[in-house]
Amino acid sequence: MARAQDMPYALDVSLRNLQRTSVELYQHHFPEPWVDISALMGLMADAVEAGKVKAVGVSNYSAAQMRTAYQALAERGIPLASNQVQYSLLHRQPEANGVLDTCRELGITLIAYQPLASGALTGKYLDGSRPAGIRRFREPFRGSKFHGLQPVVTLLKLIGDRYGKTPGQVALRWLLEQENVLPIPGAKNADQAVHNAGALSFALTPDEINYLNDATTAWRE
Repeated sequence: MARAQDMPYALDVSLRNLQRTSVELYQHHFPEPWVDISALMGLMADAVEAGKVKAVGVSNYSAAQMRTAYQALAERGIPLASNQVQYSLLHRQPEANGVLDTCRELGITLIAYQPLASGALTGKYLDGSRPAGIRRFREPFRGSKFHGLQPVVTLLKLIGDRYGKTPGQVALRWLLEQENVLPIPGAKNADQAVHNAGALSFALTPDEINYLNDATTAWRE
């Protein structure tokens, strides 16, 4: 949105398109320097009080931006429900930039998008191949870290074999084991949805979590 003041109109358009009178979670998907966060959250609070929005979230907010949004909503007695950011074993920056710690401090759910790192953690590229299309030119399929991908996926496979699970399911489980974290893996068909749900049916040991943490330290940078 170009301005904070555009939010009410954008929300009404979305509600009409969805043929709904309210949405469960309404998120501002990217902070722009020209959008006043406090003003935007005030309008979000208006939408909650009007019954159009049940919960307010943000996406790709830094720790400082999240605090600003949290405080503006708190002044209206409304919690900040979520911050949706990229987070996976191959993208651990939320641990280093304060976002994850701030989420835990303030009771905000971190919604992890790209939890399988664009498919890199599924094991499909364990042989060193790269995906077709534009993904091959993006991380983690380019640069020096690509060469560190194979041992990570090998470890995921070794752990998964103990439980009859795939590398991707172990990678999702690692996120589920984190406090205040909810991964949202994509699914192009029913089989992929069933596969992703398999991450809910087992748990990792503390040692297994530590092994995965140690193996992906480079991806915290």
